[in-house]
Amino acid sequence: MTDSGRQVAVQRLKAKRDFRMHLGAYVIVNLMLVGIWAFSGAGAFWPGWVILFWGVGLAFNGWWAFFGQPILDSEIDREMGKGG
Repeated sequence: MTDSGRQVAVQRLKAKRDFRMHLGAYVIVNLMLVGIWAFSGAGAFWPGWVILFWGVGLAFNGWWAFFGQPILDSEIDREMGKGG
């Protein structure tokens, strides 16, 4: 494996690890917000807004971590050959 191939693999592993950390924070924080909502009288479900919008960001993060394609050296060479 070339050094650039190793770098790509390391970047992808870091992205997956970061996603798992992000997911853990999402679950913990949103459980706490739902708990606060429940203990404060359970009126309008305001944690839903946080869950929704943070969830959209988390979905994009997960998509990139697990399905995003790395930029290959051949693509870089091809783009550099276009000359602008």
